[in-house]
Amino acid sequence: MGSSSERGGRKPPRPSTTATGAAAEQAARRFLEQQGLRTLACNYRARGGEIDLVMADGGVTVFVEVRRRKGRDLAGALRSVDRPKQRRLLRAAQQWLSRRPGLARFDVVAVSGEGNSELQWLRNAFGADAPP
Repeated sequence: MGSSSERGGRKPPRPSTTATGAAAEQAARRFLEQQGLRTLACNYRARGGEIDLVMADGGVTVFVEVRRRKGRDLAGALRSVDRPKQRRLLRAAQQWLSRRPGLARFDVVAVSGEGNSELQWLRNAFGADAPP
């Protein structure tokens, strides 16, 4: 077997968005665990929203939104967590906290690079007091 032109000119299929997102979430989880956080849940689904990772940082519950980016643009990753997305995350977090009260924060991890090798972590990316 040779080049793609020898196989009828077709390129190999790209991974699905779901698979790419899952790989980015896994890379972010491993990275955060290396930083000392402990995983409580992955892909926590609640009415009105989903949280990619729920982690513990000491006595603080950390709700993490993972954003896969082609470039290294942290600002673009943050902008993509817009007000409507923040509201959905807040609703899901409120449901989590109604069963497990305590301190909480919202972090964003931007994942980029070949093999999800570059990660940028923004603690306290937004809060419950963020304007609607």
